[in-house]
Amino acid sequence: MLFEIDVQNDLAYPVDGGRLSTAAQETLRQQAAVNGAALSIVLTDDEQVRGLNLQFRGIDSATDVLSFPADAPPVEIEGEPPYLGDLVIAFPYASEQAAREGHALMDSLCLLVIHGTLHLLGFDHDTSENRAEMWAAQESVLRALGIPTDIVPALESASHDHPA
Repeated sequence: MLFEIDVQNDLAYPVDGGRLSTAAQETLRQQAAVNGAALSIVLTDDEQVRGLNLQFRGIDSATDVLSFPADAPPVEIEGEPPYLGDLVIAFPYASEQAAREGHALMDSLCLLVIHGTLHLLGFDHDTSENRAEMWAAQESVLRALGIPTDIVPALESASHDHPA
């Protein structure tokens, strides 16, 4: 299956956009998303994410990743792939978090993409049952990408979430 992943890095952060796209692709593939489904990954600064976090979640601070799901079911425009939504990653915040936790930056960014993509697909970690299901899906994608699964526990308590 093929999916359309748009990685936007207007501030030219030193990231491997292809690897981020692969993380989203693998997540969508494992979850049997609609063929051709699309999403955007936006890498930006802490201030922009702080503003979005305040606007949509009422939390006046930056965070690592925000997920903005499209309307459910995914928005379908004739001739366009079904659009799942947007992931917005605060690169400086995520970079500092990875350094603090002793994880490779790209592995951490891929985890944020996997986590955010699962939110776009309707996963949540609001109950212990939902969390177990989401973490199992996350771990499966991490294993497929060769990323150590011990990267997850350090980020479990982080304040990433979806605003809608």
